[in-house]
Amino acid sequence: MTCAKKTAPKKAVTPKSPKKPQHIGLVKNDPWLEPYEAAIRGRHDHAEWMINELTNGGKKTLSDFASGYLYFGLHRDAKGGWVFREWAPNATEIYLIGDFNGWKEQKKYACKRIKGTGNWELKLPATAMKHGDLYKLKVKWEGGEGERIPAWVRRVVQDEETKIFSAQVWAPAEEYKWKKKTFKAKKDPLFIYECHIGMGQAEEKVGTYTEFKEKVLPRVIKGGYNCIQIMAIQEHPYYGSFGYHVSNFFASSSRFGTPEELKDLIDTAHQKGIAVIMDLVHSHAVKNEVEGLGNFCGDPNQYFYPGDRREHNQWDSLCFDYGKGEVMHFLLSNCKYWLDEFHFDGFRFDGVTSMLYYNHGLGVDFGGYGDYFNGGQDDNAICYLALANKLIHEVNKNAITIAEEMSGMPGLAAKFDEGGLGFDYRLAMGIPDYWIKMIKEKRDEDWGVFDIFWKMTDRRSDEKTISYAESHDQALVGDKTIIFRLIDSDMYWHFKKGDENDVATRGIALHKMIRLVTASTINGGYLNFMGNEWGHPEWIDFPREGNGWSYKYARRQWNLVDNKELCYHWLGDFDAKMLEVLKLEKSFNKTPVQEIWHNDGDQVIAFSRGELIFVFNFNPTKSFTDYGFLVPTGAYSVVLNTDNPDFGGFGSCDDTVTHITTYDQMYVEEHKEWLKLYIPARSAMVLKKN
Repeated sequence: MTCAKKTAPKKAVTPKSPKKPQHIGLVKNDPWLEPYEAAIRGRHDHAEWMINELTNGGKKTLSDFASGYLYFGLHRDAKGGWVFREWAPNATEIYLIGDFNGWKEQKKYACKRIKGTGNWELKLPATAMKHGDLYKLKVKWEGGEGERIPAWVRRVVQDEETKIFSAQVWAPAEEYKWKKKTFKAKKDPLFIYECHIGMGQAEEKVGTYTEFKEKVLPRVIKGGYNCIQIMAIQEHPYYGSFGYHVSNFFASSSRFGTPEELKDLIDTAHQKGIAVIMDLVHSHAVKNEVEGLGNFCGDPNQYFYPGDRREHNQWDSLCFDYGKGEVMHFLLSNCKYWLDEFHFDGFRFDGVTSMLYYNHGLGVDFGGYGDYFNGGQDDNAICYLALANKLIHEVNKNAITIAEEMSGMPGLAAKFDEGGLGFDYRLAMGIPDYWIKMIKEKRDEDWGVFDIFWKMTDRRSDEKTISYAESHDQALVGDKTIIFRLIDSDMYWHFKKGDENDVATRGIALHKMIRLVTASTINGGYLNFMGNEWGHPEWIDFPREGNGWSYKYARRQWNLVDNKELCYHWLGDFDAKMLEVLKLEKSFNKTPVQEIWHNDGDQVIAFSRGELIFVFNFNPTKSFTDYGFLVPTGAYSVVLNTDNPDFGGFGSCDDTVTHITTYDQMYVEEHKEWLKLYIPARSAMVLKKN
């Protein structure tokens, strides 16, 4: 008889629940982005693929790739001779013409195409040209020819009489020797002084790098700012463009001085603990063909998008083709060049919104997340911006990058590894718009304090911002500064001490309060445009045909703030004290903004940051006695008061009094008591826990 083999009873198998997909960091931080995760991953993968392509699978770095400025352009070779290279794929002939050959085509100065490439090269002996010589390229192509300035040129000058621009051989006998070779910016918080070299002086002329170093930089330092953001560094044919119509991307503007003088300015700033970032314009380029890249070698699309996308019709400029490898090389090399050659500490990227969208962000409300992922985005530009940020931080891990972006695209200032574009900060562009709207459309009695607080703090938690009440945009002709919106023509008649009328008094009070509530709620940094901190009375208008080519409004009237008989210095002194007070809280950016109290009926709001308490009474007529709110138990001293006579206030409070909290049994376990204050109408104060 055969016995059946015994088998162990089968165990019941519990089916495993499917693993939840691992979300990319950007989506982890904001679950509302989950429907668009595929698009976010697609953008990230595109950037990763491009990095792999440019670095030969990681065998070299992005920094290695972005070294085009060491190859292209005019350089000394190892033997003291000259070598010139240019990317001009559509050219048939290229000659160097200049002072050295009577501006004539000569075989000696004829470039040769490097076989199998679109690049051209010319090698010359040391005697072929000298420092200071002017030159251009004579470029020929099928069906045409023209004079051009090299794309990678480092020095461009304009003839005073003819107004013609030419490249200039720049090879001084001695290189600039840096006194401060390494520098690390102070970023907690970042206090940015936005400025323009040419209009930084009081005289009716174009200012210089050296004049700025000697006359303006000390004011920046005294004011408590730790960073300057310089406009209009890249060469631009039209001064009145404010530097935003760039023709020569590697040339520091010669109208302000020499490259060495710019280096000296940056070096001096670093020695004084001031970071220097530049306004980098990669969003578009000037249309000019002779001075710029508009039709470099008979191909209008060499650097720019073809068809309808070539021209930005609102800006009268051309849009780069970010999907072309050579253009990517040009722009990334440009980023590294300014860091490497001039020791800039980073960049404010201009016009990022225009780069991100096919429609440049024009006429779109951006009311929901779908507007950022609807297929109307330029993936090439997004990829370029991600790579630019990655490169900049590879070259200098402490570098600062800021995006001028108004659509609110999520992830712009999030880390690259989390699916973001890697900017350190984004400009809070909605804040100045908000203040304009408040001043223009609402009575003082209707200003809602919670609305103000919400607007100042409405931002993505995973992205740092640069807050500001106004920038250069609000100072230009056609717009008004905050002080001018508040006081208007009364500034000309009632801004002498003792002569202020109600309009001037109101304007002085609100100017301080608006700045304080904007600066005290930051989560990254605060920006101010040169002179606006003390209420510069005039708009900016560069010399042009319509104003008789006058420099009257293309300057800063520092004499006004220096005159102690006028009210301007009150605002300037307040601004400096404000920044000093904000620095009292260590790790300011890491300290959360916590609302303590608000009452829209009273128009009073209070919030804290660490041991600092900020109290605002926006009520234009009502002062409050023994106005109380709960704070951590202790004693508090007033460290700033907008109502202080030193800042143009009425002096209604005794700021020397120590304020001790009042016991309340109900809040013992919370370690809180009542802080009771006298709060004058239309004033603000900052208290610090002793």
